[in-house]
Amino acid sequence: MNHLIPRSFLSQLLLSTTLFAGATLTPGLLNRPAQASFQDSPKVVIDEAWQLVNREYVDPTFNQKDWQAIRQDLLSRDYSSKEQAYDALRLALKQLDDPYTRFMDPKQFEVLNSQTSGELSGVGIRLELDSQTKTLTIVEPLPNSPAAKEGLKTGDRVLAVNGKSTKGMTVDDASSLIRGQEGTKVVLRIGRSGASEFDVPLTRARIELQTVRYNVKQEGKRRIGYIRLSEFSSHAADQMRQAIRSLLAEKVDSFVLDLRGNPGGLLQASIEISRMWMDQGSIVKTVDRKGGSEEIAANRTALTNLPLAVLVDKNSASSSEILTGALKDNKRATVVGSQTFGKALVQSVHPLSGGAGLAVTIAHYYTPNGTDISHKGIEPNVVLDLSTDQQRKLYTNPKLLGTLEDPQYIRAIAALDQIANSKSSNQNLGQGPATRGLLAQ
Repeated sequence: MNHLIPRSFLSQLLLSTTLFAGATLTPGLLNRPAQASFQDSPKVVIDEAWQLVNREYVDPTFNQKDWQAIRQDLLSRDYSSKEQAYDALRLALKQLDDPYTRFMDPKQFEVLNSQTSGELSGVGIRLELDSQTKTLTIVEPLPNSPAAKEGLKTGDRVLAVNGKSTKGMTVDDASSLIRGQEGTKVVLRIGRSGASEFDVPLTRARIELQTVRYNVKQEGKRRIGYIRLSEFSSHAADQMRQAIRSLLAEKVDSFVLDLRGNPGGLLQASIEISRMWMDQGSIVKTVDRKGGSEEIAANRTALTNLPLAVLVDKNSASSSEILTGALKDNKRATVVGSQTFGKALVQSVHPLSGGAGLAVTIAHYYTPNGTDISHKGIEPNVVLDLSTDQQRKLYTNPKLLGTLEDPQYIRAIAALDQIANSKSSNQNLGQGPATRGLLAQ
């Protein structure tokens, strides 16, 4: 299963409900004599995609479908446009009954590449649609971004992009206008409280997205290192390493790792991050279409053995579940929150002709205890579901996450207190300190 080990960005495997993945397309998929006539045909993408699924798909029966007959049907048709071929390919893939094996047109594939790389070319602002004024508002300018350097502030309103009014636009609509090739210019019309409207010319730059945010929280006598990981991008492991080391330098005595709402991402990132918390033990086992398995384990490179609580919810998926399952099964952390999403499949994503892409499910994974979480998810050690009102309150105001307004966070602190009290009792009984990395569930 060497293909599970990333060699470059486009060969990295991903795990995510949004299908972040990558792999290098093998040249020579087309039959050589037919290549010339195929070159400009919409059928070239269909043939590439079909052969990739035929070679890699996790189910060799293709959901009991005649995959050869599907190919003949697809290539026997005449397509007046690439879009018509794209639609036919999407319908063919639906016969696999696997929502994670899917075709992406060039625009969708470009967005996916930006997400998985953890980078984008733009000006470095996070936008939201203000629920009251219905205007696009800057949540924050990213550190060291063009927006931050030009003095844009949290609360500024983006009224126009290159002279085009943003009235009625969604965040995605505006973001697609603001993003662009590195080095190009964009002008934002800004509204700011207490000031007249003004234009800010910005030069787009390559920006590393922050997927890890962290701070120290003093909760009574406890000094908590709170880390929130939003997705497993290519920069996530480096950012997590920096977060753990910075918090250790500030003398925290325990950690809360918040994976709520994290849809997943790169498989390799989940493995690297697991190893930061675990010195030994299995992390995950993958099984391919031929029944070949690979077990990936910790390698004695943990950065800390301090008590750890992990927060999850129904939207914690894929790579989030890899990490959560590893920490729970090895009794390295107490998991608090709601049942996780339940995605136990691995995808690779291949570039296709014309800038399109294809995600293909290539393996099934199991937690260290051999648990198949598919469609079931991981049950937390401490189950605490939020009410609809509590969810609405927290997720419409993300600043409340990881505070005393957050019931799941409060329960995580209580779990850490229980661990500390248990260790203290053991030491008082002459049992010595707890084994490294072995924490109460």
